[in-house]
Amino acid sequence: MMIVLYIVLAIIVLVVLLALIAPKTYSVSRSVVVNRPISEVFTYVKSIKNQNDWSPWKKKDPNMKQEFIGTDGEVGFISKWEGNKDVGTGEQEIKRIVDNELIESQLRFFKPWKSQSDAYLSVKAVDPNTTKVTWGFSGVNKPPSNIFFLFFDMDKTVGKDFEEGLSDLKRILESK
Repeated sequence: MMIVLYIVLAIIVLVVLLALIAPKTYSVSRSVVVNRPISEVFTYVKSIKNQNDWSPWKKKDPNMKQEFIGTDGEVGFISKWEGNKDVGTGEQEIKRIVDNELIESQLRFFKPWKSQSDAYLSVKAVDPNTTKVTWGFSGVNKPPSNIFFLFFDMDKTVGKDFEEGLSDLKRILESK
């Protein structure tokens, strides 16, 4: 009986220690340079519906159900989705817009697991006809689920998706 108690205590101590050393936050971003003026790029990226054309997740489930609430490209606009196991279920809400600089949104995931992240798209003029676009998101890993991130590289995994999406965004904008 005492051996079982020691084993249970050891498991509890191990979980607590892992939760203490596991990452508490995450942040992923990627950038691309687009050969288009900043105002043209910004007008396009502030529309959440346009993400259907360049988002890697839309490719993972082209049949996902979507619902839109509010006016796209304005604070308060919400895009909801329900998709396959690759995209899950969630919503994105535009929280802040700074013209020709930044679009901040909140991502709320409901399936396959519940989480919340802060996302952004920022634009910066390189010259009058060239714009740098940075796409990123960040959030908090709450214990004990943060233990998962000891074994999962968010930057590597999601970063690949961001790179793919930004490459498609560049192709779309430069073909206009």
